[in-house]
Amino acid sequence: MNPFNKHKGYSRMFQENNLTLGLFFPLEAYEGSIPEMNIEKQIKLAKRAEALNFAALHVRDVPLYDPYFGDVGQIYDPWVYLGYIAAHTKRIALGTASIILTLRHPLHVAKAAASIDKISGERLVLGVATGDRPIEFPAFAVDSEERGTLFRESISVMKKAWREEFPTIRSPRANLSNGDVLPKPRLFDIPVLVTGHSSQSPEWIAQNSDGWLYYPRNPKFQEELIANWRSLTDQFKPFSQSLYVDLAEDPNHAPIPIHLGFRIGRNPLIEFIENLKILGVNHVIINLKYGRRPAEEVIEELGEEVLPHFPALTGK
Repeated sequence: MNPFNKHKGYSRMFQENNLTLGLFFPLEAYEGSIPEMNIEKQIKLAKRAEALNFAALHVRDVPLYDPYFGDVGQIYDPWVYLGYIAAHTKRIALGTASIILTLRHPLHVAKAAASIDKISGERLVLGVATGDRPIEFPAFAVDSEERGTLFRESISVMKKAWREEFPTIRSPRANLSNGDVLPKPRLFDIPVLVTGHSSQSPEWIAQNSDGWLYYPRNPKFQEELIANWRSLTDQFKPFSQSLYVDLAEDPNHAPIPIHLGFRIGRNPLIEFIENLKILGVNHVIINLKYGRRPAEEVIEELGEEVLPHFPALTGK
């Protein structure tokens, strides 16, 4: 039995042969790299997303603004922002997509993640990544060539810190004895999803993670990727992906490609997501950045017309 079936965030998002929908912060469309991030508006829309039965709200981890790389996501530190969102919501899962493990000490990440999971009532689903913005690694004095090793170390340290009381941990960045990391998650674990390959093999990801978070790809590639992923483990481990959506007012507007997504009407969008479900995708995170309509309108239409086909799961 999957222990995370008793985890409120995971069980709201994931079930074998099912697909749910989430939203990326910021809940707005914007040009350039930096969103408005009006907190009052963001909280109002977060509450509305929960009421409409979206499965999850996701934040990104962008430590530094690199003008050559672009989009800074929701601007605020992900842990601080998640704490604020947790205080203003009750049921919706809270996801990270994704925390950059190479730039953060694993014991700090273990404590922050356990804190959010505890404060929110077990709603955190922890997406993690190695990072890919060139200015970040020298800024934090991290060797980018070591990011795969640092990533593996972080997951091992975090899982041990959650699972054991007064663990003994010996690794390149951690030398823990006679001390403990508190709080402990209620389940002594938190679902961890690896983003992309994070400098790892699919075999390692299947063995050491609790799910895979990937990017939009053409259906044939995604189908083959998911089929291979499923063959590497006899447990159900969910597959998620992101999708940029510019929702057209015409409900039948044919899809036109945009960066990592489509300008599209709701009816072909439903059909597209149904096909992803058939391929084995379990959760789709919708990003509204490139939208031409106000986010309020789009979230409402998605909630009323699209979500009934892909509702949040009842959870435990």
